[in-house]
Amino acid sequence: MADVLVYVLHYEGAFNKNSLGAVSEAAAKAAEIGGKASAVVVGGDDLTDSLCATLGEYGASKVYRAKGTAGLAQPVVDVLAKVIDDGDYKYVIFGGGLLGFEIGAGLAARKHAGVTMEVTGIKAEGGELLAERPILGDSQISVSKYKGDLGIIIGRINAFEIKKGSGSAEVVDVEVEYSGFSNDAQLLERGASGGGEEVDIEGADILIAGGRGLGKAESFELCQDLAKAFGGNSAVAATRAVVDAGWFPYSGQIGQTGKTVAPKLYLAAGISGAIQHKVGMQGSENIVAINKDANAPIFEFSDLGIVGDLNKILPKLTEAIKAKKG
Repeated sequence: MADVLVYVLHYEGAFNKNSLGAVSEAAAKAAEIGGKASAVVVGGDDLTDSLCATLGEYGASKVYRAKGTAGLAQPVVDVLAKVIDDGDYKYVIFGGGLLGFEIGAGLAARKHAGVTMEVTGIKAEGGELLAERPILGDSQISVSKYKGDLGIIIGRINAFEIKKGSGSAEVVDVEVEYSGFSNDAQLLERGASGGGEEVDIEGADILIAGGRGLGKAESFELCQDLAKAFGGNSAVAATRAVVDAGWFPYSGQIGQTGKTVAPKLYLAAGISGAIQHKVGMQGSENIVAINKDANAPIFEFSDLGIVGDLNKILPKLTEAIKAKKG
């Protein structure tokens, strides 16, 4: 057997969507190597039986629940180490994010395990799991194979697709003797990331992204107006060059040094489409690009390309969306 364990992050009674994607991926890959996927959750009374059991809808056969401080890495490392020691788990998968990186690194040190970060794909081969991650500026793919008894796979944000079905997971309470240092730190509050106003782009269904082609910071109003016209779960994002210029907050940056997104619609306004930006948005379902340069690289991987002046096109598109919705 080669069972897979997944840490699932939660907040205010809801599971993190990147964690749910990791559960779906773990369940699919575990099945390919003859194993099962189980989840680990750490927190307080908000982790009810009914909530934990819903992880079965994403492929978890069992959910290990431990009382502890949610949002801190070391208590989770203790819980994962306990579950691994008591079970037969060969791999641990994380959905990504800063906390996932910290927990994964701590668990790797604790268990002397191999670890691969920023993973964008997992494949089963010869009864084992291999992790794929971009290297050399995302121009090549590196494949990791694990020598020891445990392999730790930490995904890039939005790398794993959520697949929801039916089913209910068995919930098992775990008693853990926490390390002396694990609870020395205290979580005082959750705050926005640095870099100015917080922009939620990872969960958006529609993203209007602006690049240097906008010409000036004030032109982001065109993107904001279009996002408002779409309504619903829409947001505005930006490229690194724009963020570095101070036109937009860092929390809204997409790309190799920013966030990875996978909306249903990605509209790129004035974005050339450099490889560093492409890796952050290439998982989008539909990509529409507006650029006055007909040879812009972004047109090579767009579903629809519009060659023209975005300062004229965006306002007309905004009015068209408003008229259609009206």
